Amino acid sequence: MSQTSSQQILIVDDEPEIRALLRAGFEAEEFGVLEAGNSAEAEAHLASQQVALMTLDLKLGGEDGLKLARDLRARRNTPIIMITGKGDAIDRIVGLELGADDYIAKPFVMREVVARVRAVLRRYVNAESEVAISAPDGRRFSFDGWALDVARREAVDPAGAVCALTTAEFNLLLIFIERPGRVLSRDELMDLLKGHDWTPMDRSIDGLVARLRRKIEPESERPQLIKTVRGVGYAFAGVVKRL
Repeated sequence: MSQTSSQQILIVDDEPEIRALLRAGFEAEEFGVLEAGNSAEAEAHLASQQVALMTLDLKLGGEDGLKLARDLRARRNTPIIMITGKGDAIDRIVGLELGADDYIAKPFVMREVVARVRAVLRRYVNAESEVAISAPDGRRFSFDGWALDVARREAVDPAGAVCALTTAEFNLLLIFIERPGRVLSRDELMDLLKGHDWTPMDRSIDGLVARLRRKIEPESERPQLIKTVRGVGYAFAGVVKRL
């Protein structure tokens, strides 16, 4: 994914004035723009269009923007920037844990919005480039009934279904798989996740670990694969085999 004028931004907001403001700002920077006033319209665009990034208002009228973020993140790796009101601190935290890449509080300055969009898009470009450089073709692993194919970037669960992992989630899982049993500090994990520009809003590594656990652990509240080592970080406790 390269940052060119062909990239399309999907604006999801129930306020026409906000959509118009964002559209004008993005089009001035030569982005393509799609608009949605509700979840159904957003899903229709995502199903039929190439979307580089989505801005998402957490308060979609009577709808829950968090649900749309959760549903999208379970199926796709599209970057998400949340648009929030001043008093939505709890929703911001939940949104980041669900997989949103950044948030912007209302009222906002359009120049900052564009800068944040470009920064998030760069993260995804860098992460994909790092994977292409560092991951040799043909590497495959298994652990606790799961199969991980590095070349295809697929994680297949014990039932044979492909698990939808984001770029960051897959990279984190691969880091653990390559270092089974080793205790990794949060700083080590952030250093190993090359290509991702960590900021204070990433809430360190904990939110990403929580999202990965929800996808690969049968009981994420009592994790058996990714163990927390109090005061230090995390360790992968699964039995890993190279296929």
